[in-house]
Amino acid sequence: MSLNREKYQAFVTLLEQLRSDATTTQIVAPELRQRVASLQQFFRQQIVPLADVGVGVGVGEASGREASGREASLQGEDWRVQSYQTEMSKQLRLLEIDVMFLQGARQASTAQTRLQTISDRLIILIQYCDAILQPEAEGEK
Repeated sequence: MSLNREKYQAFVTLLEQLRSDATTTQIVAPELRQRVASLQQFFRQQIVPLADVGVGVGVGEASGREASGREASLQGEDWRVQSYQTEMSKQLRLLEIDVMFLQGARQASTAQTRLQTISDRLIILIQYCDAILQPEAEGEK
């Protein structure tokens, strides 16, 4: 899990950096668009394949009932991660659209609203990554 964890944490770092830059500096829309494209590329190349491999560790030498219980748990974890990744993919596409709307903003107030929407969407993506990195709900441990 550690390599997968590192990739998600690297993605979170990129999201946080972009959010910080978008909210505290005068970032221009073309630069923002390029950074969102880089985020999407990182997601496709580094994060999406993790769902195909699975986030859990192998079953190991466990046998019988214990092994099938672990496999079911891993399948449940894979399903949970896949669900988050689907939502993350959707949010990244919406983020790209938000940046296009920012580019089309003619008034400062509209641009500020668009930047806030972008910031909110980045927060959602960070929360999804945090949810993947957290163990399942307390009752399911």
